[in-house]
Amino acid sequence: MADKYEIGQLLQLKKKHPCGADKWEIVRLGADVKLKCSGCGRMVFLEREELTRRTKKILGRSEEKNNG
Repeated sequence: MADKYEIGQLLQLKKKHPCGADKWEIVRLGADVKLKCSGCGRMVFLEREELTRRTKKILGRSEEKNNG
C-alpha cells in the first residue's frame, strides 16, 4: 500500500469500529495520523505504520467540507 495520505481522504480499514462503521476520514497528518470515524465521529490517533497495516483501501476524498 502506498504511503500517500492526504487530509480529507476517506479510508476503509480492515476491522470495523465498535459503532459498526469501517470508513475513516484523515483529519491531521504528522508522525501520527488523526482519523475521524464516519459513523460516530470519534477521533483516534494512529502511527503511520499502524495505519498502513490496517488500511484495506483508499476510497477517495471527503466532500463534507466546501472550500469557499
